[in-house]
Amino acid sequence: MGRSTALAWRNWAGTETATATAVRSPRDPGEIAEAVRWAAERGTTVTTRGSGHSFTAIGAAHGLALDLSRWTGVCAADLGTGEVTVRAGTTIAALNAELDGLGRALANLGDIDAQTVSGAISTGTHGTGAALGGLATQVSALELVLADGSTVSCSDTERPDLFAAARVGLGALGVISTVTLRTEPAFVLSAQERPEPLPEVLDRLDEHCAENDHFEFYWFPYGHKALTKRNNRLPEGARPRPLGPVRRFAEYEVMENVAFGALCRVGRAVPRLVRPLNRLSASALSPRAYSDVSHRVFVTSRRVRFVESEYAIPREALADVLGELRARVPRLADPVMFPVEVRVAAADDIWLSTAYGRDSAYLAIHQYVGMPYRAYFDLFEAVVAQVGGRPHWGKVHTLDAEALRGRYPRFDDFRRVRSEVDPEGRFCNPYSARVLGSD
Repeated sequence: MGRSTALAWRNWAGTETATATAVRSPRDPGEIAEAVRWAAERGTTVTTRGSGHSFTAIGAAHGLALDLSRWTGVCAADLGTGEVTVRAGTTIAALNAELDGLGRALANLGDIDAQTVSGAISTGTHGTGAALGGLATQVSALELVLADGSTVSCSDTERPDLFAAARVGLGALGVISTVTLRTEPAFVLSAQERPEPLPEVLDRLDEHCAENDHFEFYWFPYGHKALTKRNNRLPEGARPRPLGPVRRFAEYEVMENVAFGALCRVGRAVPRLVRPLNRLSASALSPRAYSDVSHRVFVTSRRVRFVESEYAIPREALADVLGELRARVPRLADPVMFPVEVRVAAADDIWLSTAYGRDSAYLAIHQYVGMPYRAYFDLFEAVVAQVGGRPHWGKVHTLDAEALRGRYPRFDDFRRVRSEVDPEGRFCNPYSARVLGSD
């Protein structure tokens, strides 16, 4: 089994660090199982690191760290059923490329593709679409290595309770070795992006969500406009009409990364300029329309670093929650540089999914790295708590097991399954101990 000497770990945003006692890089499920047994013999914990794109310490290893970067790629594809099995260390970006080569695609994706497949489903990664669920709803089977070193499979018909828990399992049930996903024939999405007055967007939100396959918007806290994004499937055989390379470079690389990053650095250095810079960013928004292969529309390049918190709330509560944020955020002592992102998703039946049992709206708030964010995030948590908000497992939040139990009807069922498959807490780390309890 390969070993890495990189004991120190840091997440993408630089908000979390940890030092493992050992690191292993398994090349197959047998080596994953060997690593778990090795840890058990020494009485230490096991954590799979993933790509480090979570803003929480969910991937922080203080015992044995597993690096699955040598266990990647599609290992089976049934083009008849559309089911594709992928190794757990594969990034979403690599998976999209392999699916493209097979003429397949995932029905829905988030806008970041740096995460590993196992990390993305384990934290509840999602995209947007009123009739669609998050990435975990596209999973049809999982293979896991449990705390005793055994390898098991689960699905709706095989160990269904383990499957209901493990699709959003927080890394607390075992090491996911493979993920089987339901895919669709590759498709082209049309994209329409334009600024619109925020009150009009909110007044017609149900209409926008019903009329579009994927609808979302961004609101800059000191502006009055939202940047809306509508993505819709084109008929089979439609030819992509992407933005030209010059315009794409100018708008996505220069405007959304280089120029916005420069504005953020100015705002961090001179906080009194944040509000006018924020309004400038909002006023610079311009309409654009194009079409492309689905994953190239879903995914956006994000190189400006930030800290993020995100909560899922009942969709019907969105207007009230956003109205309160609009009233209270401008009164904060420390200004906010980044926009608020709003997306929607359909209810699902995954026990620790943020959309369990209810159609949901997601509000994601961000702050540029190095700028104060604690008061902003605390305000946000207080507002969404009034409507039973559920935090994204991979983004900053302060809730513990006692608070979360009241927001997830199947919380104790998850804990029961965890105690059955990991009675000694082999896969526990400080984050999972906080959010799930350590007993």
